[in-house]
Amino acid sequence: MDLDLSGRHALVCGASQGIGQACAMELARLGANVTGLARRAQALEQAVAEWPRIHPAQVHGFLVADSGETEHLADAARRLVTAHPVHILVNNSGGPPPGPVHGARIEAFLDAYRKHLVANHVLAEIVIPGMRATGYGRIVNIISTSVKEPIAGLGVSNATRWAVASWAKTLATELAPAGITVNNVLPGSTSTPRIEQIVATRAEKSGHGVDATRRAMEAEIPMRRFADPSEVAAAVAFLASPAAAYITGINLPVDGGRTRSL
Repeated sequence: MDLDLSGRHALVCGASQGIGQACAMELARLGANVTGLARRAQALEQAVAEWPRIHPAQVHGFLVADSGETEHLADAARRLVTAHPVHILVNNSGGPPPGPVHGARIEAFLDAYRKHLVANHVLAEIVIPGMRATGYGRIVNIISTSVKEPIAGLGVSNATRWAVASWAKTLATELAPAGITVNNVLPGSTSTPRIEQIVATRAEKSGHGVDATRRAMEAEIPMRRFADPSEVAAAVAFLASPAAAYITGINLPVDGGRTRSL
């Protein structure tokens, strides 16, 4: 199986922690030059220092940008591709705050769409020309299993994730003739700061305590545990590799079997 990414350049969003950091690590292990993008310069710099270099020519770096600041994000990405065309784009951003969809503020939807759908589209539009020119392109979006089954208490997130999934499926069809693939990875409950926020919110509402809430959530998963970020990253890395050249337009759950739908 050809998983070699030597000479390829990957742009990984949200790379300073959690799933984004794990994706950057895994792509680096496969030989890619990785640029991490996130809001916090110090956290990014620390993260980049941990990414492996398996051959002397391998170089990693970072961009400081906020997915919610569209123009600044676009300017940073344009500067990057001018110097180094991007072959692999991993779109990944922290989810909207928990809460029901009924009663959600319009501003919450607009903010979520800007940080996810719009940011993904902006970055894709900037990197696709380089993918066409170099003959290699992989776009992988980190979304959620809510694409298949809406998750209670994540109203704005559910709506936003579905929009991203539909955008990605449409883009996959349009780019397939160029050999550029577009796929979505759908993490279930994963041990990241995001899941800690969700656990804390549920515990507060139920009054059952954080530990009891966590155990109840894990009991809903057939594997009876949350995922490690590296397990999500493994799926992302495969979809980014040459081995996945004929896979496009899919939603791949990485959720320990929690999603009941086919």
